[in-house]
Amino acid sequence: MGKITVETCEIEGLKIITPSVFGDARGYFMETYNYNDFKEAGIDVEFVQDNQSASKKGVLRGLHFQCEYPQDKLVRVIKGEVFDVAVDLREGSETFGKWQGVLLSEENKKQFFIPKGFAHGFLVLSDYAEFCYKCSDFYHPGDEGGLDYKDPEIGVEWPIPEGMELILSEKDTKWGGIAEYVARKGM
Repeated sequence: MGKITVETCEIEGLKIITPSVFGDARGYFMETYNYNDFKEAGIDVEFVQDNQSASKKGVLRGLHFQCEYPQDKLVRVIKGEVFDVAVDLREGSETFGKWQGVLLSEENKKQFFIPKGFAHGFLVLSDYAEFCYKCSDFYHPGDEGGLDYKDPEIGVEWPIPEGMELILSEKDTKWGGIAEYVARKGM
């Protein structure tokens, strides 16, 4: 190993990965993903799709999940800075309904591994951000679920600076909270 540092989180399964960065006068080089290194770190996942989004300051995307086709995700920021959040939705988990947040930026080059069974979202803190993520299953239209980003039962502490106007998609303004999710699932 040695090419990545893996930090475990309070919520089992979530991991923060910091790659080794090799720099000189020309710039830098780093491996953003190496199956063998990740497998050795306990992340034995086959990723089948890469996605990238660009957003401006104040955009909040999430909290999203796929219902019947859940995905493991490996997320990172290549431009700008975001506050990234995962919420545990694994039935029977001791941390069900708890959240973990991490600052991801082009400077810190950290990645966040989010296993199946979590809702995911992020808030753009810089003027502009480009967000990349690998998924272990394909996107299935019509299979997406979500949670209200401001649900007080979850209590995500979004670092929203005073005066920041949030920009959400129409669907992200209509998700219910975790109590509604539990009732729908019959948990």
